[in-house]
Order: sequence, then structure tokens, then C-alpha cells
Amino acid sequence: MQIVEKSGEGLSRVYGVTVPAQDLTEKLEARIAEITPTLNIKGFRPGKVPPAHVRRLYGKALMSEVVEQTLTETTQKVLTDNNLRPAGDPDLKPEGDINEVIEGKADLAYEIAVDVMPEFDPVDPASLKLERPIYEPTDAEVTEAVDELASQNKTYEPRTGKSVKAKDGDMVVIDFVGKLDGVAFDGGTATDAELVLGSGQFIPGFEEQLVGATPDSDVEVKVTFPAEYQAANLAGKDAVFEVKVKEVKAPAEGAADDAFAERLGVENLEKLRELIKTNLEQQYAGASRFKLKRALLDQLDTKHDFPLPPKMVEAEFASIWSQVQQDKEAGNLPDDDAGKTDEQLQGEYRKIAERRVRLGLVLAEIGRANNVQVTEQELAEAMRREAMRYGPQAQQVFDLFRQNPNAQAQLRAPIFEDKVVDLIVEKAAVTDKKVSKDDLMKDDDLPEGYSDASAEEAKPKKKAAPKKKAAAKDEAASEE
Repeated sequence: MQIVEKSGEGLSRVYGVTVPAQDLTEKLEARIAEITPTLNIKGFRPGKVPPAHVRRLYGKALMSEVVEQTLTETTQKVLTDNNLRPAGDPDLKPEGDINEVIEGKADLAYEIAVDVMPEFDPVDPASLKLERPIYEPTDAEVTEAVDELASQNKTYEPRTGKSVKAKDGDMVVIDFVGKLDGVAFDGGTATDAELVLGSGQFIPGFEEQLVGATPDSDVEVKVTFPAEYQAANLAGKDAVFEVKVKEVKAPAEGAADDAFAERLGVENLEKLRELIKTNLEQQYAGASRFKLKRALLDQLDTKHDFPLPPKMVEAEFASIWSQVQQDKEAGNLPDDDAGKTDEQLQGEYRKIAERRVRLGLVLAEIGRANNVQVTEQELAEAMRREAMRYGPQAQQVFDLFRQNPNAQAQLRAPIFEDKVVDLIVEKAAVTDKKVSKDDLMKDDDLPEGYSDASAEEAKPKKKAAPKKKAAAKDEAASEE
């Protein structure tokens, strides 16, 4: 076998490999000799099949196996002999006619193109200085959260008086039958249905026609199903609902008291306040950790400057750019991106891709230097948590994870990353700094130099801007 380095610019290496046809033939003969005793071919006693006959029957298939195995072995030899740490799977490019190789008429010649890991000394975690923003929930916040919870868990009591009429916000208990052209349709009938007027539970126009209804009254509700209604047989159709209003209930003032706490399954109001305070503390602790981690990543980014494996950057950029294109087609680009050309956007998002790759390599190197490992128990717990999200299919999803190394790697990477971050924070000089709730919870802008404008602040119930999502995700390190 002959190995020649064809190029070695930066972190990219290209090697030419040639395996003589004679070597492949010898491997083929050895493979034939290995399987011949196991063959059961008509006309021959077991173990007595002539090698020439086996070659005629299975020669090409066996030579294909030999070539495949040779590619694997020689590629590994190139990496081992040259002390290369590949930054990804090598690309193999055959030279010549592979069919002639399989027929034993030509040498196996191919190129190996591989990006190698950069050599660099990561920063000493003990040299880092970080500020951890902290905020503790106040009694007023806890009270506000309890009151909000009470308002979301309203109770309804029958309206009383001489003239009882349903108002917007009231609950009506109704029976109804829906008809198309006088004929009842499937799914259009219910008994003792509870409907809060103005809640938007029913199709447009239904609830409004019950405002003013009285108990024990009959109301004919005429509506048109939306054109995009999920039931195709009803979409866009005019329907009439014969409604019997059985009861009208008014919302009762949601008092935050022991009785309310008991309805939620909590011992008393004091215990409920403790639970809510704990939840708020966990929420703020999570935000604090995120801010600290972001500050740490920013420092790691600025303190390291080394060449990046081109293919890793391209793969990361392709992932980001795919999401940008989807958001662009859906009209979800932030205002500061909407007016830019693709060339301008690509330049900005490529910087983010480079940042993510750089941080991933730095975290991986620090983790390796400190022997950070993800245990089988930690991985199994992550698989279990992820599988539980799929409800009845949980066991099936868990089994798929156990059988799929790539899926396991996707779960292992964030665990590894968090353990490395925790290790760095433990060794770094961290100072706690009290901040306001607004400062703790607000979104950070992108690091300086990654965009001409700061990322748009995320708004409730709105999809995050792609640049913000990319920046938030730049803590994605890959475990080696």
C-alpha cells in the first residue's frame, strides 16, 4: 500500500492511497478460503466446493466486501500513522473505474480528504472572572402570583334575581343539536356542555348569540363554519344549532384563601405560597445560570483565536441558514434583518456559526483535559426524560434511543456541555451581583461584532428571531 500526502493547507489534509490489485486478490482468496467450508452448494459435498467455483459464483460480491473493508482499514491507518485527530468523517473519493477494481483488473486508488482538529491551549478556568446576576422573589410577587392563579381558576355560581340573563364572561350549561339543511350531523350534539361566553371555545358567532339568554330558554344559533375548519364536511358550511340553555352561572370572585388552596390539592394557603415562591426561585435561578453561562461563553470566545475546521463551520452555517430561510419564507425575520440582502445576512450568520464551532471545540478541550465524562446512568436518565414526552409511545422511543448511537450522541452533548460549564464556574472567580427582575429576565443582545444591530428582543408568544436563536444556541458543544 502506498500513501502520499497531496496537500496540507491549514486544517485540511488530502492523502492519496493506492492498494495494489494483487493485495486485494490475496484478501479475496483468503475470504474464499474462509467461507468455503460453510457453503452448501448443490452437486458438491459440504466443504468440498472448489475455490474456483466459489469465485465464479460469489467473486464480485466478496471482492466488494474486501474493497469496503480495505477502505475502512487503510483510512484508519492514514489517520493513525499521521497522528491525525479528525474533526469529522473523512471524505473518500475513488479514482479510476471501481468496476475494474472489483474485477481484479486495477489497483484500488482513492483520495482521503479530512479536516483535523486545531491544536490550541484552552484558557485556565481559574483565570476567569465572572459576575452572576441574582434576584430573589419578593412577598409582593408571591401575592401577585397567587392572585393571578386564583383568577385563572374561577368558579361559577348560578345567577339569581328576577331577570337572569347571560352576560359576556358568564358560563352557560347547554344541550345542543347542530344541523346542516335540517339534518343533524355527526359531532354536532352535546348534553350539559359548559361554555364560558367570550372564551372563544366554539366557532365564531356561536357564543355571541347566547348573550342575553335566560335559563330554560331555547335559542336558535346560526353560524358558518370557517373555510379552514378541520372537518372537511363542515368547512365553509352554514349550520343551525338548536340550543337549550339549562343554566346561567356568573363568575365568582376568586379569593386566594385556604379553601382555594385545598381545591388545588394543597394543604393551605401558606403552603401554596411556599410552593409558588419555590417555583419563582427556580425560575430566577435558571435565568441567573443562563446569564452566567452566556457571560462565560462570551469570555471563552474572546480569549481564543485559532483556525477552525472548514467543514465543521460549513455544517454549522448550513444548519443556521436553513432556519433563516424557513423564517424568511414564513415572514418571521426581525426588522433589522428584513431589509438586508442574502449576502449581508450570510456574512453575519457565518460569524455566529464560527462562534458556535469555536466554543464547542473549547468546551470539548477543557472537558477532555479535566476528564469530564457522561455516565451511562446520566445518559439513560436523559433518554427516559425525552421518551416520556411521547406519552403512550414512550417505551418505543426509549428503545429507539438505545439502538441509535447518533440519537444518543445528541442527548449526550448537552449533558457533557453542562458538566464542563459547571466545572469552569466552580474553578472561576464568580461574584454574585443583585439585579432587578427586569434586568435578570431581559434578553441579551448578540456579542459585539456579530451584527450591525442588536438582536430583536423576544416578545411573548412570538417566535424568536433566527439570530437570537442562533446566538442562544452557540453553547452547543460536541463531545469528543
